[in-house]
Amino acid sequence: MSPLNSTFFNATIVHPEYFFISGLSGIPHTKYYYVFLCFVYTLSVLGNTFVMFVIYTDHCLHSPKYIAVFNLAVSDLCVSTAIVPPLIDTFLFKSQLISYEACLTNMFFVIWFLFMQSFTLTVMSYDRCVAICFPLRYNEIVTNKSMLVITIILWIIAGLAILTVVLFVNTLSFCKSTVINSYFCDHGPTYRLACNDNTPSDVLSWTLPALMLWLPLLFITGTYICIARALLKIATASERLKAMKTCTAHLILVGVYYFPVCIIYGAIGSFVHHNVRIINTSLAMVLPPMLNPIIYSLKTEEFTESIKKQYRRRKIQIIVMNK
Repeated sequence: MSPLNSTFFNATIVHPEYFFISGLSGIPHTKYYYVFLCFVYTLSVLGNTFVMFVIYTDHCLHSPKYIAVFNLAVSDLCVSTAIVPPLIDTFLFKSQLISYEACLTNMFFVIWFLFMQSFTLTVMSYDRCVAICFPLRYNEIVTNKSMLVITIILWIIAGLAILTVVLFVNTLSFCKSTVINSYFCDHGPTYRLACNDNTPSDVLSWTLPALMLWLPLLFITGTYICIARALLKIATASERLKAMKTCTAHLILVGVYYFPVCIIYGAIGSFVHHNVRIINTSLAMVLPPMLNPIIYSLKTEEFTESIKKQYRRRKIQIIVMNK
């Protein structure tokens, strides 16, 4: 019996020893696409590591806003790492069999980090809303401690939510096909392979994105409505523009993250060919972590000044050492 068809039985539950990750099918030269994703991942690692390094080394950036930015860099780095290295191993090194336990582990971490990106963007919108709508009370409401507590709580909530999803998948019986039509152990393509009742997983497949993606997006929209109302009350156009500039980077990040993810997971995810789904979801998960450091470096004045300051300091140190 082949490893792909080998199973073990637990009462009436049948778990396969392995799943087979199909990836893109019927498309020639797909290895070049995977190499492209590897290149994007490399840039993501360099960019997010650089962002974390700058924030960590510059005490002027040890503020609630940049705690959230640091957390976004961490979640960006984690989701890229959870997706791309296994993907390279799976498709470039022809290791498309994945053990049952490894599959559920991969599912947990990919979705956990993906949802933490969403939560972090929500926290960042909260920070901007308080800063603009309640500027005199900002330092009282949003402190380093409160931001750390909020961040930790959100990591725990997201983790418990995804753990629930994985536990329900573990109750399913896979007695027919074990071929997952995706590029990782995606929740939807996996639970739909079950041959027993998968209603709880089916319900979670649409309720969880609603809670983890659409609800945060609704919250972000609400914060920007409040910000817009506060900006209209500012008398001078220059002050209004200055306040708006502090939100530019965050708005771009929100667009880059939510537009493709919500379209694929929320709107048309079940109705497109699996090749289209794979390309769209892989780009939606891999490109934002690469773009986010670039956007923040170019669009945030404090961060740009910090980079310049550290560059000048390093330059002076080199000159002194050479004397």
